[in-house]
Amino acid sequence: MLRVGFIGAGLIATFHSKMLRRSGVEVVRAGVHDPDLARASAFAAASGHHVCVSEDEVLDGCDAVYVCTWTSEHPRLVAEAARRRIHIFCEKPLATDLAGAEAMLDTVQRAGITHQVGLILRRSPAYVWARQLIEDPAAGRVMAVVFRDDQYIPVQGMYASTWRGDRTKAGGGTMLEHSIHDVDMLRFLTGGIEAVSANSSAFHRLDGIEDVMAVSLRFLGGGAGTLTSIWHDNLARPSLRRVEVFCERRYIHLDGDDWFGPVHWTDADGTNESLAGEALVGAAAPLVEGDVNPDAAFVRAAVAGAPAWPDFATGVVAHRVVDAIYRSAALDGQSVEVDA
Repeated sequence: MLRVGFIGAGLIATFHSKMLRRSGVEVVRAGVHDPDLARASAFAAASGHHVCVSEDEVLDGCDAVYVCTWTSEHPRLVAEAARRRIHIFCEKPLATDLAGAEAMLDTVQRAGITHQVGLILRRSPAYVWARQLIEDPAAGRVMAVVFRDDQYIPVQGMYASTWRGDRTKAGGGTMLEHSIHDVDMLRFLTGGIEAVSANSSAFHRLDGIEDVMAVSLRFLGGGAGTLTSIWHDNLARPSLRRVEVFCERRYIHLDGDDWFGPVHWTDADGTNESLAGEALVGAAAPLVEGDVNPDAAFVRAAVAGAPAWPDFATGVVAHRVVDAIYRSAALDGQSVEVDA
């Protein structure tokens, strides 16, 4: 039976642990390590893992590992796991910069292990159903996308990720640490991003941590879009997204739960429809590649020694778009082509 370990025991590790339990896949709960011993102990008590005094102890006692630390530690830990031929689920972003992410992809490919990145919205019923609506020939071509993502800055509240205010650990602010999800979804919905123009602000005055990024995008299919990502101090608003897609003959609107919708759409004949909740999950399930549960998909792939999805290569492409966005912002909004 697959032995699963965790390095990092914070909010996102707890999410993955719960998703593993809901998956119904039997695994052995191996070691967990976190620099905060109290946090590791609480995680272990809730999940059935045992606390390890070091990362090496976790890695020496598992067949698959979740890397859920601050971002700057990802490359080192992935390299250590790959050296032991351990299967890896690494949270997003893969690294603090594009070069680091590309090196990680090379590392896991050379090791021949199962690898998956935490871009979990690729399995979201809401986004999968929206993509199906977009790809329907009746919708016509994508003309424009308006994407807004706002969240209270996650150094506080339920996230309590104080390291996200430290550029040496996080690498960047709202765009890299949060909206790499949004970049990936824009690619997922439209087929690709060709060029970007961006402007950023830092209201919290944290060195190297932008809390506003406004991006204009040019899609491969000829359409245009905007992405606005905001880290504010309104604790009544955790991670919230609003997405509007304007096709030639269909309008699609997502404004609710990232997973359960609702998804609304209006067609040129005046038809208005929507899906949400279990009805949405049921409709989207046949369209999802593999299991809807990202953690079930990972452990099943690891047991089979098969490729997982989304893999590190998917993460690297998202990093290339994010890298172009930061380069554009550094050039006061000059248009930057995305490295293919």
